[in-house]
Amino acid sequence: MRRFATLGLAFAILVAAVAVSSPTKVDAQSAGLVSALINRMERNRRELKSLRAGISMEKYDARIRDKDNRSGVVLYVPGQGRSAYVRVDWQYPAKETLAVADGQYTLFRPRLNMAYRGAAGSSRAKAGGVFDFLSMSGQQIRTRFEPLQDIYEETLGGGVSTTHIKLVPKGGASYKYAEVWIDGGGMPVQTKVVEKND
Repeated sequence: MRRFATLGLAFAILVAAVAVSSPTKVDAQSAGLVSALINRMERNRRELKSLRAGISMEKYDARIRDKDNRSGVVLYVPGQGRSAYVRVDWQYPAKETLAVADGQYTLFRPRLNMAYRGAAGSSRAKAGGVFDFLSMSGQQIRTRFEPLQDIYEETLGGGVSTTHIKLVPKGGASYKYAEVWIDGGGMPVQTKVVEKND
């Protein structure tokens, strides 16, 4: 009897956890939710002075079912207009430093004692492109992406309440879509970019 009670309690906790952590779909048109969200992001963009955060990246290739994981630290300082200074110090699986400034990137690989330089729009500097959401104005978001359709209220690990949106580019992008989790202050706290992998 005690075993069934323990299993029943474990099942009840599991059901409660799933119910609590399940995303709640929000009506995108209700009370100007989209405008309010974009305004919060715009205010955050204007007020952001610098950012230091942990970063983890998982790249998955569906064609060969292969995963590539990386983790490290990111430093971000906004510049004039849309320019920004980004530095990503990868710690795992190998130490590398990617710095993006003034439209140029430098990728330094200490193990090889080599540095690569190039234009920030090239494929090697894609990690810097993930931070475009931090420097886009509300007007740029409206211009570059389809109208927001999938909007959810979600709680991330650590109890951070967020609004989860899906951004589909209007054309010419190197990815299919991006999902962004935005906290109450308008800061994108998590992103997922799905590349064209067909």
